[in-house]
Amino acid sequence: MAEILAHLSHSEGHHYRMRVDRFLSEERPEFETDHANSHLERYRDADPEFEFDHFEERRDDNVEFLRSLPPAPGARVALDREAGEITLAQLLHEWRCMTWAHKAGSRARRARKYLAGAGPLGKDYRLNP
Repeated sequence: MAEILAHLSHSEGHHYRMRVDRFLSEERPEFETDHANSHLERYRDADPEFEFDHFEERRDDNVEFLRSLPPAPGARVALDREAGEITLAQLLHEWRCMTWAHKAGSRARRARKYLAGAGPLGKDYRLNP
C-alpha cells in the first residue's frame, strides 16, 4: 500500500502537474517516457502516512488549479516519446484513469470511463474487473 501511495503522490506532482504546466507554457512540448517502474527504488521504503498526506495536499492543489482553467487548452498538443502526439485532454483523462486504476474494488471500474479519452496514453492499462 505504501508503494502505491508513494507512486500516486509522486505522479501527482512530478509527472502530471509538470506536464500540464508544460502544455500550457510551451508550444508542442516533448515528453520523455516516465514509467512508474523507473521510480521503484523511491517507492520501496515509503511511509504510507506521509505519502497519503502528500498526495492529498498535492491533489487538492491540482484540482483547484485545474478547475480554474478554461476548456480551450484541452486541444493543445504535445509529443510523448512513446505514445506519440497527445492532447492535454488525453493527458487529463489518463491522469484520472491512473488514479482510479489504483483504487481497489468497484471504484477501479470507474477508470474505464476515462480510459477511452486517454487516447494513446491509455494503451498500457489493463483494467480487470
